Amino acid sequence: MGLLEGKVVFITGGARGQGRAHAVTSAREGADVVLVDVVEDLDTVEYPLAREDDMARTVKEVEALGRRALGVTADVRSQKQLDDVVQRAIAEFGKIDVLIANAGIWSGNPFWEISEEQWADMIDINLSGVWRSAKAVTPHLIERQTGSIVITSSVNGLEPGLGYAHYVSAKHGVIGLMKNIALELAPHGIRCNAVSPGAVYTGMTDNQKAWDMYAGHPGGTRDDVITAGKHYGALKGSTFMSPDVIANAALFLNSELASNVTGVTVPVDSGHLLIAGVNAAPVD
Repeated sequence: MGLLEGKVVFITGGARGQGRAHAVTSAREGADVVLVDVVEDLDTVEYPLAREDDMARTVKEVEALGRRALGVTADVRSQKQLDDVVQRAIAEFGKIDVLIANAGIWSGNPFWEISEEQWADMIDINLSGVWRSAKAVTPHLIERQTGSIVITSSVNGLEPGLGYAHYVSAKHGVIGLMKNIALELAPHGIRCNAVSPGAVYTGMTDNQKAWDMYAGHPGGTRDDVITAGKHYGALKGSTFMSPDVIANAALFLNSELASNVTGVTVPVDSGHLLIAGVNAAPVD
């Protein structure tokens, strides 16, 4: 028996990266999965987003584990699209037990250079998209008087990050949202928690914009990212983590092992938040 045996897990941003890891980990532990992703690029994001073949690969990996998978193109900026997927999932799978609100984007600029469009897309996807996702599944969970919601925040929901204030604002926001969801749904037997990943190697960090940021100059490479990651965590041997590490934390929170855990944020960051840090560029 797996930790999620017989459960149905609904995952936003499920086509690749952390979303794929959540899907495969949930399936390995006995769950069927429902995946949504937008599978198209955004003008305000400087790296390619997931594609239909990414979604197809994730579905195939889940099915290879003997579990069912439903992959649907949907945008967390649309309440109707999310509501429609929830109703389709209930019709096909009979229920939803778990939501992993994982969809998110990243972009970088000093706060005074962030465009209105960049700010709007970031908040609409990384914060409001979480609210819409929870809103879509909650009536069904209340009807069943059971369920678990896990929200993907970030260590940047607990600390600032130089050059991406809109991302930091959204990730701080989802922690506040998580606490309120946990409080409001506790009387219905529904739990809500957050994971706050540190440095994870996915499509969000495997691109030129991210390489340059971690290198500290234009023309950064993957090697620069891995080298930078070695300075990010406190644990011996740490660098950028596999998405599976985050999926394992969500698995715990969604399982009966965490049956009395709600309203908490779990950093998964190789000890990054333990490091006080230094001012690498002091100004006289």
